Amino acid sequence: MPLRPFTKLSCALAALAALTLGACDGGGGGARNSVRAVGSSTVYPFAKVVSVNFARANPEYPSPLIESTGTGNGMQLFCSGLGANTPDIVNASRRIKESEFEKCLANGVKDVIEVQVGLDGIAFASAQGGIMLNLSPKIVYEALAAKPYGEPQKAKLWSDVDRSLPAIPILVYGPPSTSGTRDALKELVLEVGCNSNPAMGALKKSDAQSYQQICTEVRSDGGYVDQGEQDNLIVQKIEANGRAVGVFGFSYLDENRDKVKGLPMNGVPPTFDNISSFAYPGARPLYIYVKKAHMRAIPGLEAFVQEWAKSWGKGGPLARIGMVAMPPEAMVENERKVRELIPLTPEELAQAE
Repeated sequence: MPLRPFTKLSCALAALAALTLGACDGGGGGARNSVRAVGSSTVYPFAKVVSVNFARANPEYPSPLIESTGTGNGMQLFCSGLGANTPDIVNASRRIKESEFEKCLANGVKDVIEVQVGLDGIAFASAQGGIMLNLSPKIVYEALAAKPYGEPQKAKLWSDVDRSLPAIPILVYGPPSTSGTRDALKELVLEVGCNSNPAMGALKKSDAQSYQQICTEVRSDGGYVDQGEQDNLIVQKIEANGRAVGVFGFSYLDENRDKVKGLPMNGVPPTFDNISSFAYPGARPLYIYVKKAHMRAIPGLEAFVQEWAKSWGKGGPLARIGMVAMPPEAMVENERKVRELIPLTPEELAQAE
Protein backbone atom coordinates (compact mmCIF):
# COMPACT_ATOMS: atom_id res chain seq x y z
CA MET A 1 0.00 0.00 0.00
CA PRO A 2 1.59 3.33 -1.03
CA LEU A 3 2.24 6.05 1.49
CA ARG A 4 -0.39 8.77 1.65
CA PRO A 5 0.46 11.65 -0.73
CA PHE A 6 0.76 15.20 0.60
CA THR A 7 -1.73 17.13 -1.57
CA LYS A 8 -1.89 20.84 -2.41
CA LEU A 9 -4.93 21.16 -0.14
CA SER A 10 -3.09 19.58 2.77
CA CYS A 11 -0.15 21.92 2.08
CA ALA A 12 -2.48 24.89 2.41
CA LEU A 13 -3.98 23.48 5.60
CA ALA A 14 -0.51 22.88 7.01
CA ALA A 15 0.54 26.46 6.29
CA LEU A 16 -2.58 27.73 8.06
CA ALA A 17 -1.96 25.39 10.98
CA ALA A 18 1.62 26.65 11.30
CA LEU A 19 0.27 30.12 11.96
CA THR A 20 -2.06 28.68 14.58
CA LEU A 21 0.79 26.79 16.25
CA GLY A 22 2.94 29.89 16.31
CA ALA A 23 0.14 31.93 17.86
CA CYS A 24 -0.75 29.37 20.51
CA ASP A 25 2.50 27.80 21.58
CA GLY A 26 2.98 30.25 24.44
CA GLY A 27 6.73 29.82 24.31
CA GLY A 28 7.56 32.93 22.33
CA GLY A 29 8.98 30.88 19.49
CA GLY A 30 6.74 32.35 16.80
CA ALA A 31 5.55 30.54 13.69
CA ARG A 32 7.89 28.16 11.89
CA ASN A 33 7.51 26.90 8.33
CA SER A 34 10.30 24.31 8.19
CA VAL A 35 10.86 20.93 9.81
CA ARG A 36 13.27 20.86 12.77
CA ALA A 37 14.97 17.68 14.00
CA VAL A 38 17.47 17.30 16.86
CA GLY A 39 19.27 14.35 18.45
CA SER A 40 21.74 11.58 17.74
CA SER A 41 25.11 12.27 16.12
CA THR A 42 24.96 8.71 14.75
CA VAL A 43 21.63 9.30 13.02
CA TYR A 44 22.65 12.82 11.91
CA PRO A 45 24.37 11.92 8.59
CA PHE A 46 21.39 9.73 7.62
CA ALA A 47 18.94 12.49 8.50
CA LYS A 48 20.95 14.93 6.37
CA VAL A 49 20.67 12.61 3.35
CA VAL A 50 16.91 12.28 3.86
CA SER A 51 16.70 16.08 4.22
CA VAL A 52 18.58 16.71 0.96
CA ASN A 53 16.46 14.21 -0.97
CA PHE A 54 13.28 15.63 0.56
CA ALA A 55 14.23 19.17 -0.48
CA ARG A 56 14.92 18.03 -4.06
CA ALA A 57 11.61 16.19 -4.32
CA ASN A 58 9.58 18.90 -2.56
CA PRO A 59 10.88 22.34 -3.63
CA GLU A 60 7.70 23.98 -2.27
CA TYR A 61 8.99 23.39 1.28
CA PRO A 62 12.03 24.91 3.00
CA SER A 63 14.89 22.50 3.73
CA PRO A 64 14.58 20.80 7.15
CA LEU A 65 16.93 21.93 9.91
CA ILE A 66 18.87 18.97 11.33
CA GLU A 67 20.86 19.46 14.56
CA SER A 68 23.34 17.05 16.14
CA THR A 69 22.74 17.42 19.90
CA GLY A 70 23.15 13.83 21.09
CA THR A 71 20.24 11.55 21.84
CA GLY A 72 19.89 12.49 25.52
CA ASN A 73 19.91 16.25 24.92
CA GLY A 74 17.64 15.78 21.92
CA MET A 75 15.08 13.93 24.04
CA GLN A 76 15.09 16.78 26.56
CA LEU A 77 14.39 19.33 23.83
CA PHE A 78 11.78 17.16 22.14
CA CYS A 79 9.89 16.38 25.37
CA SER A 80 9.90 19.98 26.64
CA GLY A 81 6.48 20.62 25.10
CA LEU A 82 4.58 21.45 21.92
CA GLY A 83 4.95 24.55 19.80
CA ALA A 84 7.05 26.19 17.13
CA ASN A 85 9.93 26.75 19.57
CA THR A 86 10.29 22.98 20.13
CA PRO A 87 11.59 20.35 17.66
CA ASP A 88 9.24 18.20 15.59
CA ILE A 89 11.53 15.15 15.54
CA VAL A 90 14.22 13.64 17.72
CA ASN A 91 16.70 11.28 16.07
CA ALA A 92 17.80 8.53 18.47
CA SER A 93 20.48 5.85 18.48
CA ARG A 94 18.56 3.99 21.19
CA ARG A 95 14.92 3.60 22.18
CA ILE A 96 13.23 6.34 24.20
CA LYS A 97 13.45 5.68 27.96
CA GLU A 98 10.32 5.33 30.07
CA SER A 99 11.41 8.36 32.11
CA GLU A 100 11.75 10.43 28.91
CA PHE A 101 8.37 9.26 27.62
CA GLU A 102 6.79 10.20 30.96
CA LYS A 103 8.36 13.66 30.69
CA CYS A 104 6.88 14.02 27.20
CA LEU A 105 3.42 13.12 28.49
CA ALA A 106 3.73 15.46 31.47
CA ASN A 107 4.62 18.34 29.12
CA GLY A 108 1.70 17.72 26.78
CA VAL A 109 3.58 15.76 24.12
CA LYS A 110 0.99 13.00 24.16
CA ASP A 111 1.04 11.47 20.67
CA VAL A 112 4.61 10.44 19.87
CA ILE A 113 5.15 8.31 16.78
CA GLU A 114 8.09 5.90 17.10
CA VAL A 115 9.67 4.83 13.81
CA GLN A 116 12.64 2.48 13.56
CA VAL A 117 14.65 3.59 10.54
CA GLY A 118 17.43 0.99 10.42
CA LEU A 119 20.22 -0.74 12.31
CA ASP A 120 23.68 0.30 13.36
CA GLY A 121 26.47 -1.18 15.46
CA ILE A 122 28.66 0.01 18.32
CA ALA A 123 31.94 -0.41 16.50
CA PHE A 124 35.33 -0.64 18.19
CA ALA A 125 38.11 0.45 15.86
CA SER A 126 41.78 1.37 15.64
CA ALA A 127 43.96 2.98 12.99
CA GLN A 128 44.89 1.06 9.87
CA GLY A 129 48.20 -0.52 10.88
CA GLY A 130 47.46 0.25 14.55
CA ILE A 131 46.71 -1.89 17.61
CA MET A 132 44.85 -5.16 17.01
CA LEU A 133 42.61 -6.49 19.79
CA ASN A 134 40.20 -9.42 19.84
CA LEU A 135 37.68 -7.97 22.27
CA SER A 136 34.71 -9.35 24.18
CA PRO A 137 32.12 -7.61 26.37
CA LYS A 138 33.95 -8.99 29.42
CA ILE A 139 37.30 -7.57 28.28
CA VAL A 140 35.79 -4.18 27.44
CA TYR A 141 33.97 -4.01 30.78
CA GLU A 142 37.05 -4.92 32.81
CA ALA A 143 39.14 -2.40 30.86
CA LEU A 144 36.71 0.52 31.01
CA ALA A 145 34.62 0.14 34.18
CA ALA A 146 35.26 2.66 36.95
CA LYS A 147 34.94 -0.14 39.52
CA PRO A 148 34.92 -3.55 37.80
CA TYR A 149 32.68 -5.88 39.82
CA GLY A 150 32.78 -3.27 42.60
CA GLU A 151 36.56 -3.38 43.00
CA PRO A 152 39.07 -0.55 42.32
CA GLN A 153 40.14 -0.22 38.69
CA LYS A 154 43.80 -1.32 38.54
CA ALA A 155 44.23 -2.20 34.85
CA LYS A 156 46.66 0.13 33.09
CA LEU A 157 47.58 -2.10 30.13
CA TRP A 158 45.39 -4.27 27.91
CA SER A 159 47.48 -7.22 29.07
CA ASP A 160 46.40 -6.47 32.65
CA VAL A 161 42.88 -7.41 31.57
CA ASP A 162 43.76 -10.42 29.44
CA ARG A 163 47.26 -11.88 28.98
CA SER A 164 46.56 -12.60 25.31
CA LEU A 165 46.34 -8.85 24.65
CA PRO A 166 49.36 -6.57 24.05
CA ALA A 167 51.11 -4.76 26.89
CA ILE A 168 49.93 -1.39 25.62
CA PRO A 169 48.23 1.31 27.76
CA ILE A 170 44.44 1.30 27.68
CA LEU A 171 43.28 4.39 25.78
CA VAL A 172 39.74 4.47 24.42
CA TYR A 173 38.10 7.52 22.84
CA GLY A 174 34.32 7.34 23.07
CA PRO A 175 31.00 9.17 23.29
CA PRO A 176 29.79 11.32 26.23
CA SER A 177 27.05 10.44 28.71
CA THR A 178 24.43 12.39 26.68
CA SER A 179 24.98 10.21 23.62
CA GLY A 180 22.74 7.34 22.56
CA THR A 181 25.93 5.57 21.49
CA ARG A 182 27.11 5.72 25.12
CA ASP A 183 23.75 4.29 26.27
CA ALA A 184 24.06 1.48 23.75
CA LEU A 185 27.66 0.86 24.85
CA LYS A 186 26.41 0.43 28.42
CA GLU A 187 23.49 -1.83 27.53
CA LEU A 188 24.99 -3.95 24.75
CA VAL A 189 28.58 -4.30 25.92
CA LEU A 190 29.37 -3.12 29.47
CA GLU A 191 26.36 -4.72 31.19
CA VAL A 192 26.87 -7.94 29.26
CA GLY A 193 30.49 -8.05 30.38
CA CYS A 194 29.58 -7.18 33.95
CA ASN A 195 26.99 -9.96 34.06
CA SER A 196 29.70 -12.52 33.31
CA ASN A 197 30.18 -12.38 37.08
CA PRO A 198 27.23 -14.25 38.70
CA ALA A 199 27.35 -11.98 41.76
CA MET A 200 26.30 -9.04 39.59
CA GLY A 201 23.03 -10.73 38.65
CA ALA A 202 22.23 -11.12 42.35
CA LEU A 203 23.17 -7.47 42.98
CA LYS A 204 20.78 -6.32 40.25
CA LYS A 205 17.90 -7.89 42.17
CA SER A 206 18.96 -6.66 45.61
CA ASP A 207 20.30 -3.17 44.79
CA ALA A 208 19.53 -1.96 41.27
CA GLN A 209 21.16 1.43 41.81
CA SER A 210 24.48 -0.04 42.90
CA TYR A 211 24.29 -2.53 40.02
CA GLN A 212 23.87 0.29 37.49
CA GLN A 213 26.80 2.21 38.93
CA ILE A 214 29.12 -0.80 39.04
CA CYS A 215 28.13 -2.19 35.64
CA THR A 216 27.84 0.98 33.54
CA GLU A 217 30.01 3.73 35.02
CA VAL A 218 33.21 4.22 32.98
CA ARG A 219 36.63 5.10 34.37
CA SER A 220 37.66 8.77 34.54
CA ASP A 221 41.42 8.35 35.01
CA GLY A 222 42.34 8.76 31.34
CA GLY A 223 41.73 5.19 30.18
CA TYR A 224 38.42 6.32 28.66
CA VAL A 225 38.31 9.78 27.09
CA ASP A 226 34.96 11.46 26.44
CA GLN A 227 35.35 12.98 22.98
CA GLY A 228 32.03 14.80 22.69
CA GLU A 229 29.21 14.27 20.20
CA GLN A 230 31.40 14.48 17.07
CA ASP A 231 32.18 10.90 16.02
CA ASN A 232 34.43 12.13 13.22
CA LEU A 233 36.72 13.61 15.88
CA ILE A 234 37.13 10.13 17.41
CA VAL A 235 38.12 8.85 13.96
CA GLN A 236 40.76 11.60 13.75
CA LYS A 237 42.10 10.81 17.23
CA ILE A 238 42.66 7.09 16.60
CA GLU A 239 44.00 7.73 13.09
CA ALA A 240 46.67 9.92 14.71
CA ASN A 241 47.50 7.40 17.47
CA GLY A 242 48.05 3.78 16.46
CA ARG A 243 47.77 2.64 20.09
CA ALA A 244 44.32 4.16 20.68
CA VAL A 245 40.89 2.57 20.29
CA GLY A 246 37.71 4.40 19.29
CA VAL A 247 34.03 3.67 19.90
CA PHE A 248 31.41 5.02 17.47
CA GLY A 249 28.58 4.00 15.17
CA PHE A 250 29.29 1.44 12.43
CA SER A 251 28.46 3.99 9.73
CA TYR A 252 31.55 6.04 10.71
CA LEU A 253 33.71 2.92 10.48
CA ASP A 254 32.23 2.07 7.10
CA GLU A 255 32.80 5.62 5.86
CA ASN A 256 36.44 5.71 7.01
CA ARG A 257 37.75 2.23 6.18
CA ASP A 258 40.75 3.76 4.46
CA LYS A 259 41.78 5.27 7.81
CA VAL A 260 40.54 2.85 10.49
CA LYS A 261 39.79 -0.84 10.92
CA GLY A 262 37.08 -2.59 12.92
CA LEU A 263 38.08 -4.69 15.94
CA PRO A 264 36.33 -8.05 16.37
CA MET A 265 34.04 -8.73 19.33
CA ASN A 266 33.87 -12.40 20.40
CA GLY A 267 35.79 -13.10 17.19
CA VAL A 268 33.07 -11.46 15.05
CA PRO A 269 34.09 -8.40 13.00
CA PRO A 270 31.76 -5.39 12.75
CA THR A 271 30.40 -5.78 9.20
CA PHE A 272 27.11 -5.01 7.47
CA ASP A 273 26.08 -8.68 7.42
CA ASN A 274 27.10 -9.37 11.02
CA ILE A 275 25.14 -6.37 12.29
CA SER A 276 22.02 -7.14 10.22
CA SER A 277 22.01 -10.69 11.63
CA PHE A 278 22.83 -9.45 15.17
CA ALA A 279 25.86 -11.80 15.17
CA TYR A 280 27.99 -8.81 16.19
CA PRO A 281 27.33 -8.07 19.90
CA GLY A 282 27.07 -4.30 19.39
CA ALA A 283 24.16 -4.30 16.91
CA ARG A 284 21.35 -1.82 17.74
CA PRO A 285 18.24 -0.24 16.18
CA LEU A 286 18.04 3.43 15.20
CA TYR A 287 14.88 5.53 15.59
CA ILE A 288 13.13 8.78 14.91
CA TYR A 289 10.35 10.09 17.18
CA VAL A 290 7.78 12.48 15.74
CA LYS A 291 5.16 14.75 17.33
CA LYS A 292 1.82 13.89 15.77
CA ALA A 293 0.43 17.22 16.97
CA HIS A 294 2.95 18.99 14.70
CA MET A 295 1.97 17.03 11.59
CA ARG A 296 -0.58 19.56 10.34
CA ALA A 297 1.13 22.51 11.98
CA ILE A 298 4.56 22.26 10.32
CA PRO A 299 4.54 22.35 6.50
CA GLY A 300 6.19 19.28 5.00
CA LEU A 301 6.62 17.33 8.25
CA GLU A 302 4.46 14.42 7.12
CA ALA A 303 6.14 14.32 3.72
CA PHE A 304 9.56 14.41 5.40
CA VAL A 305 8.71 11.39 7.56
CA GLN A 306 7.50 9.62 4.43
CA GLU A 307 10.89 10.39 2.82
CA TRP A 308 12.52 8.32 5.58
CA ALA A 309 10.37 5.33 4.62
CA LYS A 310 11.37 5.76 0.96
CA SER A 311 15.07 5.80 1.91
CA TRP A 312 15.69 2.90 4.31
CA GLY A 313 15.44 -0.07 1.95
CA LYS A 314 18.35 -2.38 1.21
CA GLY A 315 20.35 -0.72 -1.56
CA GLY A 316 18.64 2.62 -0.87
CA PRO A 317 20.32 5.98 -0.19
CA LEU A 318 20.80 5.29 3.54
CA ALA A 319 22.32 1.84 3.01
CA ARG A 320 24.75 3.40 0.53
CA ILE A 321 26.25 5.55 3.32
CA GLY A 322 26.48 2.80 5.95
CA MET A 323 23.07 2.26 7.52
CA VAL A 324 22.20 -1.42 7.91
CA ALA A 325 18.75 -2.16 6.51
CA MET A 326 16.09 -3.63 8.80
CA PRO A 327 14.69 -7.13 8.24
CA PRO A 328 11.74 -7.09 5.76
CA GLU A 329 9.09 -7.62 8.47
CA ALA A 330 10.43 -4.63 10.43
CA MET A 331 10.27 -2.47 7.30
CA VAL A 332 6.64 -3.41 6.72
CA GLU A 333 5.69 -2.62 10.32
CA ASN A 334 7.47 0.75 10.34
CA GLU A 335 6.02 1.71 6.95
CA ARG A 336 2.62 1.10 8.53
CA LYS A 337 3.48 3.41 11.43
CA VAL A 338 4.47 6.14 8.98
CA ARG A 339 1.38 5.62 6.84
CA GLU A 340 -1.14 5.45 9.69
CA LEU A 341 0.69 7.79 12.10
CA ILE A 342 0.37 5.33 15.00
CA PRO A 343 1.45 6.77 18.38
CA LEU A 344 3.60 4.84 20.84
CA THR A 345 1.77 3.73 24.00
CA PRO A 346 3.20 3.40 27.53
CA GLU A 347 2.21 -0.28 27.46
CA GLU A 348 4.28 -0.93 24.31
CA LEU A 349 7.31 0.77 25.85
CA ALA A 350 6.95 -1.09 29.16
CA GLN A 351 6.72 -4.45 27.37
CA ALA A 352 10.01 -3.78 25.57
CA GLU A 353 11.90 -2.69 28.70
